Amino acid sequence: MAETEKVADLLPPRRHILGMEGAPREEIEALLDLSESYIEQNRQDDKKSSILRGRTLINVFFENSTRTRTSFELAGKRLGADVINMSVSSSAIKKGETLIDTAMTLNAMHPDVLTVRHADSGAVQLLSEKVTCSVLNAGDGSHEHPTQALLDALTIRRRRDTLERLTVAICGDIAHSRVARSNIYLLNTMGAKVRLVAPKTLLPAAIEKFGVDVHHRMEDGIRDADIIMMLRLQTERMQGSFVPSTREYFRFFGLDREKLAVAKPDALIMHPGPMNRGIEIDSELADDIDRSVIHEQVEMGVAVRMACLDLVTRNLSRNANGGDA
Repeated sequence: MAETEKVADLLPPRRHILGMEGAPREEIEALLDLSESYIEQNRQDDKKSSILRGRTLINVFFENSTRTRTSFELAGKRLGADVINMSVSSSAIKKGETLIDTAMTLNAMHPDVLTVRHADSGAVQLLSEKVTCSVLNAGDGSHEHPTQALLDALTIRRRRDTLERLTVAICGDIAHSRVARSNIYLLNTMGAKVRLVAPKTLLPAAIEKFGVDVHHRMEDGIRDADIIMMLRLQTERMQGSFVPSTREYFRFFGLDREKLAVAKPDALIMHPGPMNRGIEIDSELADDIDRSVIHEQVEMGVAVRMACLDLVTRNLSRNANGGDA
């Protein structure tokens, strides 16, 4: 724990973690270093500490999520916090309460941290402006998902020692992906070369402004890539037809052995989950222990969220006017 304290003290005060856009490189590196210390804690028999003893964490998920909510819940409990999961299906939201009313109601309960997932881009930022506690963005619309980008970066760094000068190909449904946006911001900041690979219908307008190379063929986009990051086809966010069929999509943009052959021989395969096997990625590749780091991403997620909770709560008392990541 002494090492954790030492690393955490290097981080500047941070009240909220809302996104990766504009996050300084030094701060990202320090947060990844802090996450490293929690990996070791999570692999011990006794996984609990008392850093957040007496603190209250409320997970407020306006969208369903098993992985992210469970990861935040586990992170909070392993740090000793009281953790409450708010179920939107049984909340006042269903009765017509506005987001701001919900924020004010939660704020009156004096929580220390809210982790928030919402279907609308910008909703988490709005909520953070109405409460006095810290807010962690667990995903807002197609805007950002900062902790996913951090856990992806940690996974890559542990396998490759650095992110600088690596070629990372992000493939699939870019248009609807908050994971893609947060990763683009983080990877560019850390000196990686980012490629986006998708059909034109699944790319947002003016995407080149993000400082990325854009490809419309998998073979071109993943050629000599160090990292291949597959994305879920988010049909629930699509209004209209974006792809002819899932079979056609897999044929041209799903990752299989034949397409993977043009990447570097030791290229790593990533996916934020949940996977649509046989649509975005071949099952054999997803389970390939030599190439796939998908399960490692899940493990890194708990450590990263412990680090984020540690950071924002550590600075609660001295950070009334602190910044937002």
